[in-house]
Amino acid sequence: MKSSWIDGWVSRRVSLWLLLLALVTALMGLLIWLAGRYESSLVQTRLEDNAAQAVTDIRSGLNRNLQAIQALHARERSVQEWQLSAGQLLHERREMQRLEWRDEALGVKGFVETPFRKSVFEQIQRGSVQADVAMVCSAARRMSGPAYSVSYFLPQVDGLGLEVSDACLPVMESGRLTGYAVVTYSLQGLLSELVSRPLSQRVGLSLTEADGTRLAMHGTPARGSRTFVARQLLDLPGSTMVVRMESRLGTPALFPNVLTALVTAMALALLVVLFLLGRDMRRRLQAENDLGEALAFRKAMENSLLTGLRARDLQGRITYVNPAFCKMVGAEARELLNQSMPSPYWPPELAGVYQRRQEMRLAGNHLPREGHESVFMRKDGTRFPVLIMEAPLINAVGKHTGWMSAILDVSEQRRTEEISRASQDRLQASARLAMVGEMASLLSHELNQPLAAISSYATGSLNLLADASAGDQAPDAPALLDDLRLAMRRIAEQAERAGKVIKSVHDFVRRSERVREAVEPRALLDAIMPLVILQARKLGVRISLEVDETCPPVLCDRTMVEQVLLNLARNGMQAMQCGNDAETALPASLQPEKVLTLRIRPAASNAHSQWVEFAVSDQGEGISAEVARQLFTPFFTTKREGMGLGLSLCRTVIEQHGGFLGYESVQPQGTIFSFTLPVAAASPAAGAAMQNTPGES
Repeated sequence: MKSSWIDGWVSRRVSLWLLLLALVTALMGLLIWLAGRYESSLVQTRLEDNAAQAVTDIRSGLNRNLQAIQALHARERSVQEWQLSAGQLLHERREMQRLEWRDEALGVKGFVETPFRKSVFEQIQRGSVQADVAMVCSAARRMSGPAYSVSYFLPQVDGLGLEVSDACLPVMESGRLTGYAVVTYSLQGLLSELVSRPLSQRVGLSLTEADGTRLAMHGTPARGSRTFVARQLLDLPGSTMVVRMESRLGTPALFPNVLTALVTAMALALLVVLFLLGRDMRRRLQAENDLGEALAFRKAMENSLLTGLRARDLQGRITYVNPAFCKMVGAEARELLNQSMPSPYWPPELAGVYQRRQEMRLAGNHLPREGHESVFMRKDGTRFPVLIMEAPLINAVGKHTGWMSAILDVSEQRRTEEISRASQDRLQASARLAMVGEMASLLSHELNQPLAAISSYATGSLNLLADASAGDQAPDAPALLDDLRLAMRRIAEQAERAGKVIKSVHDFVRRSERVREAVEPRALLDAIMPLVILQARKLGVRISLEVDETCPPVLCDRTMVEQVLLNLARNGMQAMQCGNDAETALPASLQPEKVLTLRIRPAASNAHSQWVEFAVSDQGEGISAEVARQLFTPFFTTKREGMGLGLSLCRTVIEQHGGFLGYESVQPQGTIFSFTLPVAAASPAAGAAMQNTPGES
């Protein structure tokens, strides 16, 4: 019996030792695994930091290059001086393969290539990528800063090739675009020259696209037991790449003093396990609670948004909509999810157009970020305009998984714009009536002269006829008839003059249709000249015309532009009457001549003369700084009888034509008001672009 008890005790003891041995073995394996994981995490974290620093180095190097290029264009240089300075720059910056100086039309004024290798465009001419250069320079001009192109491959004479990317920088002079600086970078040069040496040693650096396609690489990772990879996004204006850093650093197998750690771990194994389990449970509960709160917050935020949100996958199927979008189109979320083309909210008459454009955009794998307008249909059939802003959905590993859209209902905005436009028209009509009232006084003054002449000639004719009838004989009958004919002709001329004056005002008032048409610039001046001459005679102002007859016709609302010209001319003549009390006391021969100059010429700021400039120059006292701050403010005026709407309405009319109205001082005194109008030759393309059916994306 005792033997049986001993055997049982030994058996239980052996079992406990075996259990303890298993526990120690498990703890040792766990410690070794944790040590490896910890060291791996340190290596991975260090590699991620190095990759981020590499991206920072590349960005800093590119910024330094841009500053150096800007310094080349900081002052005017000849092409030879520019090439000499640019050659020194390319000798210092090996990542640059080619530097070009282009004019506004992207014509090459000068270029310099790197001295360290043959031309990268030896196999493929530079002109074959002109479209890419034009696209990136257009983006640079739109952003008023540097822009980078998508990389492209250039084959070389050695049978290999080179991946390069272009950067375009607008060259500005006094706020005006004078050209572009285009630099061609080698992607491999960006890695080898811009990344610091300590970061690039014993690692493999490469530039890849978002889908992992490798574009360029530098360096070879050292040998090791494991491979570590870090990726950082290199987001440049107009181009996005991924910097990939690869390392094969080895990791230590054990911690130092592992035996001491194991003895301590065995003694506290059960307590530590229980403690770790409790702490892990608390952390898990806390993480689940935090995750639930984050999800609830995101859901509440999405539900409170007034902007519609819509997500689609790569096949165009709707994967997510928020309540604002459902309310916008009048449909439930279950009716929209997993729906492909045609979408339920597309108007039937536009569904074919939307579907074709949608397929083109999906195939192109790129979408504009600036947004576009479209038309949606609610469930009840009503149409409404929307503004769509769309961006690609990129997951955590940089893969493109679909598109996310933000959609705004702009119906109320359109209604507000229409109300504002109607109010503006009413203000213009009021200003027009006020101007006609002022013209009435000038009309009465000018008509007095021809009417007085008509009266005089008529009285003289009656006197001649009375003398002829009173006499018994008429030996001078032929002379009398000649005098009567001359008097009648003078009466007809003066009557025609009075009729022209009345017709000028009549035509100006009755012309109410708002149709843009091609009009000769000189015809706009001729239409207002009778009215301008009326006031010029009254105020003693001489009118000077400077018209470039080579100016092409302009596309404009003739009536509104004539009103702008007339208003500016009247303001100029009135400006020359202010502050001249001392001059009016002088004899007529000593008074300075007052001249109003009306000028038409091609706009100097446009190399292709797509705009025509109209200018009205006076010799008044000019505009003070205090008045200049409020010059175009509605209802602000310096005239006692003025309404303060003239210049405000003039600027509105010109801006509606796409032009600009401004002013500048004239030395020694006076002011020039000038505005621009588009030439009629540019109208078909613009009109076609505006009339295109809005595309849904």
